[in-house]
Amino acid sequence: MATVSSLMHKALVGLLALVWPLTGLAAEHPILPLGSPAPDFSLPGVDGKMHTLSDYASSKVLAVVFTCDHCPNAQMYEGRVTRLYNEYKDKGVAVVAISPNDPKAIRIDELDSSDVSDTLDEMRIRVAYKHLEYPYLYDGDTESVSQAYGPQASPHIFIFDQQRKLRYEGAIDDSYRVEFVKRHYALDAIDALLADKEVVVKHTGAFGCSTKWSDKEAANVAFMEKLNAQPITLDMASEATLKSLHTNADGNVRLIQFWSTKCTACLKEFAGIQDLYRMYSDRNFELVAVAMNKPDEKPEVKQWLDKSHATSRNLLFDSADTAAMQKAFDPEWTSGQDTPYTILLDADGNVLYKSAQPVDQLKLRRTILANLPSAYIGLNNYWLQK
Repeated sequence: MATVSSLMHKALVGLLALVWPLTGLAAEHPILPLGSPAPDFSLPGVDGKMHTLSDYASSKVLAVVFTCDHCPNAQMYEGRVTRLYNEYKDKGVAVVAISPNDPKAIRIDELDSSDVSDTLDEMRIRVAYKHLEYPYLYDGDTESVSQAYGPQASPHIFIFDQQRKLRYEGAIDDSYRVEFVKRHYALDAIDALLADKEVVVKHTGAFGCSTKWSDKEAANVAFMEKLNAQPITLDMASEATLKSLHTNADGNVRLIQFWSTKCTACLKEFAGIQDLYRMYSDRNFELVAVAMNKPDEKPEVKQWLDKSHATSRNLLFDSADTAAMQKAFDPEWTSGQDTPYTILLDADGNVLYKSAQPVDQLKLRRTILANLPSAYIGLNNYWLQK
């Protein structure tokens, strides 16, 4: 489990570590040179329509923002892209967002700050959740448009003049924390172009999560193979063990799910629960999967855990008195054994989420993200629905 120091490191990886020069990435996927014409595109949007470069021909300035769902840095900029879109659309500025990432190239642990990944369907989920209004296009299948522009990180903005010549590219501003912003690079460039003036600062280094090019897919496959090769454990749980689980004095956000190999609903959502562990386990998060089977059914339980590559902490009731074991964990537990029972506890043992039915995955993920210890409270507040 992650220590406090590793938590701080992990929380900042997606936000700050990539401000380091992206020299290698730029060499492999070069950035569109200043003065170049805007590469054409025809891409599907979250609105179900195809969007082309010519759709925005009437605008004096075009801003193309390469961004994504999963990156915490990109999440911190969604509000700023929204304001740019709303405040400048009547001034002759078109704003278009494009997700450049190949979802198959994203490791599951790189989703440690997100509720979804970067497929087109998941982009629609994010847009609905955050009420995003600007055009949001998907280039993850071929990345052909992204290859032409060369975005290095999320977000990376490209600003074109009326002749669609590139006049600025790089960061939107100088801090992912809006309260610390001092330099508004993108807005300054747009304002200059609207006033028919020269853009003073033409390039800055984009910072955020690196673009997930398709050539990273093989590394992701290797990562999953290594993850699936980890040993699977199964320990017996007494009533005292279950009582201590509910206390949660170890400082982690703890998800506990009670399940059984006899429960169809449990087995159906088991993989999704394990995915949560793989997504967030580096961020002071733990998953305890407790099988409600009889003790003599341990081989059957272990077989399912092995098949599911369940690397969580796995427990099995050490008593056949299922009702007593359930009451030991939660005296208010009234559900039978035919459905999963899931509870999420904060670092002090307070209940954050509880369900005696199959979980609402999105709600559960967002609750976890809102409560994981973080280096910046804005990362938590992002997941509080407004």
